[in-house]
Amino acid sequence: MFTIDIIVKYTTVPFSVQRKSAESADAVYQQIMESISTGNPQVIELTCEKMPEKKIAVVTREISGIQISQKSGATATGRPPGFVTVAQ
Repeated sequence: MFTIDIIVKYTTVPFSVQRKSAESADAVYQQIMESISTGNPQVIELTCEKMPEKKIAVVTREISGIQISQKSGATATGRPPGFVTVAQ
C-alpha cells in the first residue's frame, strides 16, 4: 500500500490518500505536480483506494508539499512518514 501525503499551507496535519500500486501512486503524484506547476488555482479531488468513501478536495495553490511512502502490513518500510527526520 502506498500513501500520498499532501501538505497544505497553514494546516498542521497532512491530507492523505492510499493507492495499491506504485504506478497508481506515482500517477496521483504527477497529477498533483502538474496542477501545481500550471500556476492556475484548480481544485483537485482525490479518493482513497483503501477507504473508497474517503474523498479529499484541495485547491492546488494551497499545496506546499507532496510525499509518497510505502506501507507493508502494519509497519512502514523505509523512512517514517514526514518530510524531516531528526536523529538524536
